[in-house]
Amino acid sequence: MRPTLLPTLLVAAACLQLSCGEDKPAYPVRTYNMGEKIALGHINYQVFETQWMTHLGEGADTRLPQQRFFLVRLAAGNGASGEIIVPNLTIQDDSGKTYDELSDGTGVPEYIGYLRSVKPAESAQGYALFDAPPRHYKLKIMDEDKEKIAWVDIPLSFGAETPEIPTPPEKKQ
Repeated sequence: MRPTLLPTLLVAAACLQLSCGEDKPAYPVRTYNMGEKIALGHINYQVFETQWMTHLGEGADTRLPQQRFFLVRLAAGNGASGEIIVPNLTIQDDSGKTYDELSDGTGVPEYIGYLRSVKPAESAQGYALFDAPPRHYKLKIMDEDKEKIAWVDIPLSFGAETPEIPTPPEKKQ
């Protein structure tokens, strides 16, 4: 009876040792809708709108994308007592394909910048730029330490491209 007790005690001790580690509980990854305010670490995000563009600039300064230019207008505010760097962004489609934010914002109106250093109580605001095919995406955002992430659901939308319907003339009675 005694020889079977020793292996059982060793297994129990190993399980207790593993369970007493100093691992932090995993941060729950949530998906938010555009327009919602999102607090991740000391960064407060809000995504306002998106635009699809076939080119940037005019004339000789025209930039053409490989797919389409996708602009995401957002704000990232600093809630810390010191300066922070807002991490770069990524979008992911429904099949899991990812597209990183472009570092060259030439021709983008109100470009948010690629390297975003934000002072306390201030925010970086403007458009982030991607080159991707038109699809439904989720925008991946992170806290300043890149430990906590969240997703922002971005539906496929081409804006107000609804054609105007002429009203029929009124009938005279």
